[in-house]
Amino acid sequence: METMIVDVVTPDGHVYNGDVNMVSARAQSGELGILPRHIPMVAPLSVGSVRLKDGSNVKLVAVSGGFIEVRSDRVTILAEAAEMPSDIDVARARAAKERAERRVAASQEEVDFKRAQLALKRALTRLEVAEGDK
Repeated sequence: METMIVDVVTPDGHVYNGDVNMVSARAQSGELGILPRHIPMVAPLSVGSVRLKDGSNVKLVAVSGGFIEVRSDRVTILAEAAEMPSDIDVARARAAKERAERRVAASQEEVDFKRAQLALKRALTRLEVAEGDK
């Protein structure tokens, strides 16, 4: 089965580099499924998990926005923040989720509400990725 190189990079450095058969990511326009020889493209990413499939093995990466660049033999994800399951502090992510839920419930202004919703989505994504690895 054909593979492509995937790089997940943040301002702090590389998070993942390896060969995979398929990448699934949530762009702002919707879900993307990328296979080797995909047409070149660039898209903004939403907060969510990126799935990296290598045969029957699936690796998850929690991504907090950024961009995905696709070439026929390479996918580069330039993320604001990204974490592999082993790097996620589950207790900290649960605490962030609870804080965000309280902020969503208490928000009076639309700006505060949207910021709280985004914080909640980031926390839920981190928990999903950390718990999906088990």
